[in-house]
Amino acid sequence: MKNIVNKSIFLLSFLLILGACEEKELIELNPDANTVVSLSIDSVVLTEDTMADDAVTVSWTEPEFGFNAAPTYKILLDFVGGDFSTAQTIPVGTDMSKTFTEGTLNSKLLSLGVETDVATDIAVMVQTRLSDFQTMNSEPVTLNVTAYSSLLDLSTNWGVVGSATPGSWGNPNIPDLPFYTTDTPGLHVAYVTLRDGMIKFRQDNSWTLNYGDTDNDGSLEEGGSDIPVTAGTYKIMFNLNDLTWTMEPFTWGLVGDGTANGWGTLPDFKLQYNSYQDNWKGVITITDGFIKFRFNNDWGVNLGDDGVDGTLESGGADIAVTAGHYLVTLDLNDNEYTLEQMDVWGLVGNATPNSWDGPDTKFTPDFGINEGTYYVNGITLVDGFIKVRQNDAWGLNYGDTGNDGTLEEGGSDIPVVAGTYNVEVNFAVTPPTINLYAW
Repeated sequence: MKNIVNKSIFLLSFLLILGACEEKELIELNPDANTVVSLSIDSVVLTEDTMADDAVTVSWTEPEFGFNAAPTYKILLDFVGGDFSTAQTIPVGTDMSKTFTEGTLNSKLLSLGVETDVATDIAVMVQTRLSDFQTMNSEPVTLNVTAYSSLLDLSTNWGVVGSATPGSWGNPNIPDLPFYTTDTPGLHVAYVTLRDGMIKFRQDNSWTLNYGDTDNDGSLEEGGSDIPVTAGTYKIMFNLNDLTWTMEPFTWGLVGDGTANGWGTLPDFKLQYNSYQDNWKGVITITDGFIKFRFNNDWGVNLGDDGVDGTLESGGADIAVTAGHYLVTLDLNDNEYTLEQMDVWGLVGNATPNSWDGPDTKFTPDFGINEGTYYVNGITLVDGFIKVRQNDAWGLNYGDTGNDGTLEEGGSDIPVVAGTYNVEVNFAVTPPTINLYAW
């Protein structure tokens, strides 16, 4: 009897499994699914005077997937004939179109490397993402566009000098920390990282005209007393109209498990102010995970992306990222951000914080007019050796065989003594050069 019951249970289970298998529908992607992209205009000349105007609308059709899907989309921009491996990428979430203003499109084209004031054919592609394992690319369409130079001149002839600054009281190799213009004439701003010490404000990297604060009350006097400060990163406002000044802690950074700094157990990865485009930038190695932007290493002010469309919202959703090396741009004027995958240069060696295994301390490219120049500022080194290499790998690395400031591919380790340095590498000259300036 027991055997009969067991056999009956087995047969019933088999029939249930078989029925379940028969009911399960095999989902397959329609092999003819495709996205058709169209442009509102096929040729446009961009100008700085009309940067707020709409330039072009990119729209596309939803593919016939053959099943219910929840796709998200990205627009990719590359030179015609390019393979889109270094394309500019613009996430648009679930939207089926994207209108670019002239200023936004111009910024993307400059990041792509377009020559300004020259009509250039750009390939526009839409990438459809169904999952981490399934993406589809449309056929590219061509936009003929003329970009303009968007480099701003926010420079002034005023700077911050003193024992709290990298150049101390006048290192000829390290200029004063710069002040920049603002929308208010005579009101200047500086974003600075200081150590414990003293500062003053002076004109033209010279002592002919300088200001201090004799009573440390926020009012400046010509030739006044040195101003005591404690180590930190600050925003300094310098008002020439009424000779007053203010200073407050001020940083924008990246936080999240996509960064080496995690969700706040360490200070956020700090972005740097870019005066040539009035935005914040940084070069970072990212792992698979999520990131957000936040102010002063605190959750009181943080920015995420609710629509996965490149637009930031206060307290918005975590931003999904994939592993790679990126140039990150935070534009607080338009509440936008970009992550551009790129080859990066880093400083490696037993004199650096992460020794020979990395991750390397990343160089920041010059965002202005000195193309091919890269900087690491304020790095603390110990007695030892350094080299320069690409993408945290030894496939392409530079040393200094003659220890004469010129770099050779695969050259000798570069000896350094303990200290805090600004390091500058120039790949625009042949052979490339390296300079280390001690604070």
